[in-house]
Amino acid sequence: MIGYVTLGSADIEKSAVFYDAIAKEMGVGRMMEEADSFIAWGTMEGEAASIGIIKPFDGNVASVGNGVMVALHANDQAQVDAIYKTAITQGGTCEGEPGPRGDSGFYAAYFRDLDGNKLNAFCMVAPD
Repeated sequence: MIGYVTLGSADIEKSAVFYDAIAKEMGVGRMMEEADSFIAWGTMEGEAASIGIIKPFDGNVASVGNGVMVALHANDQAQVDAIYKTAITQGGTCEGEPGPRGDSGFYAAYFRDLDGNKLNAFCMVAPD
């Protein structure tokens, strides 16, 4: 149902390095770009939702939405771990290391990007 999500950024160039690394880990690249104002990662075929960073259209400072989080669907636990490691290596901050959450087979890692936007990488695994 979701086609894409955009997150505000104060520094598109700096954020691009962060998201390029995560997108590479997920096997996608940049799909749309507008100089100094917008970059989106994903596939043009729309196989899955894409993510973009954008300078706010109204010209105000980019801010983090309280309670807003973007969840990145990973293929498996190893990819969740790799995305988390990539995010932290690229300057992201930890909001919860990789691991199982509850007993329903939900495996996730939580982190914030360079602008403070909260994301997670997750997958579903067979419960123990």
